[in-house]
Amino acid sequence: MKFTLSWLKDHLDTTADARGVAEAMTMAGLEVEEVTDPTAALAPFTVARIVSAERHPNADRLQVCQVETVDGPKEIVCGAPNARAGLVTIYAPIGAWVPGLGVTLVEKPVRGVVSNGMLCSAAELELPGDSDGILDLPADLAVGTPAAEVFGAEPVIDFEVTPNRPDWLGVDGIARDLAAAGLGRLKTPAIVPVAGRFACPVSIRLEAPGLCPVFAGRVIRGVTNGPSPEWLQRRLAAIGLRSINRLVDVTNLIAYDRARPLHVYDLASLKGGAVVARGGTDGETVAALDGKTYAAAPDICVIADDDGGRAIGLGGVMGGETTGCSDATTDVFLESAWFDPLATAQTGRTLGISSDAQYRFARRVDPGTVVPGIELATRMILDLCGGEPSEVVVAGEAPAAPTAFAFDPARVGRLTGLDVSPERTAEVLTALGFAVETGDRWTVTPPSWRADAHGPADLIEEVARIVGYDALPSTPLPDLGAPSAGLLSPLQARARRARRALAALGYAEAVTWSFTSQDIARAFGGGDDRLRVENPIAQGLDCMRPSILPNLIQAAARNADRGHPDVALFEIGPVYRDDSPTGQRTAITVVVAPHAARHWSGAGEDPLFQLKGDLMRLLTLLGAPAGLQTVQDPERAPTDGWWHPGRSARVQLGPKALIAQFGALHPATLKTLDAESPMLGFELILEALPEPRGAKTKSRGPANLSTLMPLSRDFAFVVEDRIPAGDLVRAVQGADKARITEVAVFDVYRGKGVEPGFKSVALEVTLQPDQATLTEAEIEALSAKILAAAQKLGAALRA
Repeated sequence: MKFTLSWLKDHLDTTADARGVAEAMTMAGLEVEEVTDPTAALAPFTVARIVSAERHPNADRLQVCQVETVDGPKEIVCGAPNARAGLVTIYAPIGAWVPGLGVTLVEKPVRGVVSNGMLCSAAELELPGDSDGILDLPADLAVGTPAAEVFGAEPVIDFEVTPNRPDWLGVDGIARDLAAAGLGRLKTPAIVPVAGRFACPVSIRLEAPGLCPVFAGRVIRGVTNGPSPEWLQRRLAAIGLRSINRLVDVTNLIAYDRARPLHVYDLASLKGGAVVARGGTDGETVAALDGKTYAAAPDICVIADDDGGRAIGLGGVMGGETTGCSDATTDVFLESAWFDPLATAQTGRTLGISSDAQYRFARRVDPGTVVPGIELATRMILDLCGGEPSEVVVAGEAPAAPTAFAFDPARVGRLTGLDVSPERTAEVLTALGFAVETGDRWTVTPPSWRADAHGPADLIEEVARIVGYDALPSTPLPDLGAPSAGLLSPLQARARRARRALAALGYAEAVTWSFTSQDIARAFGGGDDRLRVENPIAQGLDCMRPSILPNLIQAAARNADRGHPDVALFEIGPVYRDDSPTGQRTAITVVVAPHAARHWSGAGEDPLFQLKGDLMRLLTLLGAPAGLQTVQDPERAPTDGWWHPGRSARVQLGPKALIAQFGALHPATLKTLDAESPMLGFELILEALPEPRGAKTKSRGPANLSTLMPLSRDFAFVVEDRIPAGDLVRAVQGADKARITEVAVFDVYRGKGVEPGFKSVALEVTLQPDQATLTEAEIEALSAKILAAAQKLGAALRA
C-alpha cells in the first residue's frame, strides 16, 4: 500500500514530515517497507529563464545561453535544439548530481567556452515526458521556484498491510490510527449525500446472495469524460497507477482513499435495463478489462446484464471489456457492492487475478461503505465530469455489524503491565472508532471496518499498540541467588563422553525419529502391539523403535542415493523393548558403509577390524571392566538375525550379561531396508555397562610415571582357532598387572607347521620396571607367568 504525504494530510492535520510519519506508523504497528523522497534528488534544481541564445563560436550544434537563475546571471552552453530566448526551463548548478546522467556537474570549458551549469531535459531528471530537448515550462513560473514544487514531487510511503487490517488499505484508515497515536488531528471530510433527480432506470437483482449479499448503484447521465486533471494524474502516478480517464480515475482514487472499490459501466452498453449478480455457469466466459478472457464457474460471482444473462464482469475482481468507459461515454451506471471475502479470494486464485479490487474484497471491505461510497464517487464525478444523478438503488442487505461485548479496562494493566487510566483507555478506543459505554460495566461496540475485534483481548492489544510498546515496563526477574551447578547423572556423563569420542574418531552424529514401522521393528526384535503409536506423525512411523540400527541404515542408504556412499554415522538415543518402566534403554549405535576408493596399494585393513577397534576404544573410555569377552561361537552366544552369522560377535561380561553387538549387517536385512551391502555397525547398551569402581570425582589421580626404560618380549602361541585372540591378550595381560603395561597382537599365522584347526598368535608384551631395572632372573620369572597364563587357555608356546 502506497500513499503520498500530501494525500495523508487531506485526512490528518499534522506537521510531521515523511520520516516522522513512517516512525509513528512503525510504533503503531504498521510495517513500513520504504520511504521514497524524490524531493531530495530534485533539491538542487530550480526554474530558470533563458535571456538570450547565440550560436557557439566553435560548434554549429551548440548554443551559448545567457540564463537568469536563482544564483544570478549565468552563461551556460546548451546543445538542445529548442533552447531559445524567453524559454523557461530547469537549471542545475555546478556541483549538482544529475540522476539521469549519473554525473556531478563541474565547471569546465565546452569547445572553449566555460559552461556555468546545465539546462535539463526530462530524462536527465528521470521524469516522464519528451526528452528531445530541454524542459519547456509555463512562462508564468518564477525564477528560482524549486523543481520539486513545479513537478509536484513529494515523499511516498510504502508499507505492508496485514490481512486482519483491511481498513489500512485506505488512506483514511491510516490517518485514523495515526491520529489516535497522537501524530495529529483526524479531519477526513464527511461524505454528503447527493440527492437524486430522477428514478434510476437500471434495476438490480441478486441471484447469488452468498457471493454478493448487497449491491447498490445509480445512473449519472450527461457526463463529459476525458483526461483527468493534473492533480489527480499526479496523485495516481505517485503510487504507481496509470491515469485512464476521469471516470475510471475517480473509482481508483476512492479505492485507495477510502478502501472502497467501485466500478463504473457505460450505460449505453448495458442491455435489458437490469444488472444481475449471480454465479457463473459451466462453459461461460468473461472478456475482462485486462484484455484476457476468463472461464466462469458456479462458485465465481459474475455480473451480468438482462440481455440474455450476458456476463459483463467478475464480481469483486474485474469489470468487463464490453461495458468499459471511454472518452465518448456520456451516461454511466455506478456500482458499489459487497462481495464475500472467501469467494473472492478463491476466484483470484482460480483465475490467477490479483487486481486492486480483488485484493481488497478478499480481505473484507467495510460493508458500511456501500452507499457512502456511491455518494462520494457521485460528488467527485459531478465535480470533474458534470452530469445529473439518479436516485440510489440498493438490493440485498449488508452483513451484520460487529456486536457489542463487555470490557473491563482494568485488564489492560493486568495483561500488559501498562499503567493506563480508564479515561485514557476510553480515549484510545474512541479515537479508533469503537463505541464505548462507560460506567460500572463497560460495553464496547467495534466499528463496521473492524471485524477483527472479537473480544476484550483484541481491545487490550489496540490500547497497548496506540499507547506504545516502548512504554511497556521493564521489570527484572527477582534475584534467586547463584544457580546451583548442574550435575549430570553417570549415564548422561557417559553419553557425553561417547558423543565426543565418536566425533573425534570421524563419525558424524545423526538424530533420527524414535519411531519406525511395525514391520521393521519386528525384523529387529521388537514390534510389540503395546509399543504402537495411536496417532503416528506418518504412516511409516507407527511403532517405537527396538533398535537405532534400522534408522541409521536408512539414513546411510539415503546418503548413498545422493552420491555419498561412504558414510560413518552414529546416534545416541533411546530404544524400546517393552512398555515397562525398565523397557526404555539408551543405545550407542554406529553404522558404517565402507566403500573405499580403489587404490594400487590394496584395500588396507579390514573395515570390520577397524570398527571393532573403535568399539574397544569406546568401551575403554567409558570405563568398561577388564573381564569383557568377545564371543563369536553361535553355540555359546548366538547373535540376532540382522547380523551376518560369520562376521559378527558379541561383547559380554560373563556368560549372560550382553554389553554390545558388532559386525557386518546381514545382506537380507539390508535388502529389506532398500540398502546396499556392505554395511557394518555396532550397538552398545549403556545401562548394561557397569560403572567403574572408585570415587566418583572429576579430578585425576596421581601420574605414577616410571623413570626406568620399558622393555618388550615377543611370544608366539599356538591356540585353537575357536579361541579369539582377544581372550589370549587378556590372559597374558592378567599374568602381572603391575609390570605388564601393554600386550599387542602383531601376527596371526595358519599354515605349514601349524596343525589344522589351530593358529599361531604372536604377541608383543611390554614390561615396565617400577623400582629398579629388571634382572634376567626377574624377566625369566615374568615369562614363566605369561606361559602359565596362556596354558590355562589351552595355548602352547610355538617351537
